[in-house]
Amino acid sequence: MPKKLIRITTIPLSLEKLLEGQLSFMNKYYEVTAVAAEKERLEKYGRDNDVKTFWVEMTRAITPVQDIKAVLRLYKYFKKEKPEIVHTHTPKAGIVGMLAAKMAGVPLRIHTVAGLPLMETTGRKRKLLNFVEKFTYKLATKVFPNSRGLEEIILKEGFAKEEKLKVLGKGSSNGIDTSYFDPSQFDAVQTKNKRKALGIAQDDFVFIFIGRLVSEKGINELVSAFETLQQEQEAISLLLVGPFEKELDPLRDKTFQAIKNNDKIYTTGYQADVRPYFSIANALVFPSYREGFPNVVMQAGAMNLPAIVTNINGCNEIIVEGINGVIIPVKDDEVLKKRMQLFVENKNYTERLATNAREEICKYYERKEFWRVLLKEYKNLEKAYLKS
Repeated sequence: MPKKLIRITTIPLSLEKLLEGQLSFMNKYYEVTAVAAEKERLEKYGRDNDVKTFWVEMTRAITPVQDIKAVLRLYKYFKKEKPEIVHTHTPKAGIVGMLAAKMAGVPLRIHTVAGLPLMETTGRKRKLLNFVEKFTYKLATKVFPNSRGLEEIILKEGFAKEEKLKVLGKGSSNGIDTSYFDPSQFDAVQTKNKRKALGIAQDDFVFIFIGRLVSEKGINELVSAFETLQQEQEAISLLLVGPFEKELDPLRDKTFQAIKNNDKIYTTGYQADVRPYFSIANALVFPSYREGFPNVVMQAGAMNLPAIVTNINGCNEIIVEGINGVIIPVKDDEVLKKRMQLFVENKNYTERLATNAREEICKYYERKEFWRVLLKEYKNLEKAYLKS
């Protein structure tokens, strides 16, 4: 009888994108159950990935009453199922899942840290989030920061002791499928037609951003830098692939209007398959304020795109300055504009970065290798924490 492994994220989107393929792989070695909110989408994920599911209503906001209900629902489920391992991702799923697992006596409780939203917070809210983070790690038997930089922040903030932390491999929560993100799948005719369909000039240098179009992803600075560069370079376009989130972290009105009115800024909304958009771009720009270990930077690299990223954990581990991209300060649209200009004007430099980009990702972040590393870690932790 295989041991039971329960994986929890706040919403199914995290299972679909951040952990793509991983639960199906683990299902060969464990009886895997996926837990998240959004019942219908979760059940579809279960059918598509051939894993069991259990629905729990969770929110990404601070909602104490709803959170307590979620803890109690999970507690009852854990007492009934008696899993050997509960592994959580995302802050809300972390505190809810780890507390319920501890209460239910689950022997092996693992939490992956893929980013710290609290780093952009101040005042009372910051104190509350600090407490929740520290409490989550205390409840866990092991914590996996998904980058070296995150591990350093956790230690610096005093959230956990070093012996409780471990970064798997070179970082990431799931690695990258380099056979899926492969530029050779897209030929010149396909890319020409895709540009044409979007209305992008064939000769334009296309900067691409993929992710949520919110302030903390650096979109205000990106749009400002692009519009400044436009005054000197006409043959450039900016392609924004992702959804607006006006409730949680809206863009400045000036930025939103620029996106809406600038003929050279293109938006696509959320896209399940981002590869065709990478294939028509010349460089990734990812000026985020904070990350864990960003998939999009790995995906872009696998698609042979050089990247401009901010000097934050994760980004500054995937990108090596002058090898596969460049690193800039956070919230600095002036430096961002200069690096974008460098990419447009120095084609030899940009092509050299692009040549190295895929090689770096294949060498360090292949997805199936990450799965094997995680499976080995599960087995080692079983020996340490589970009764034979």
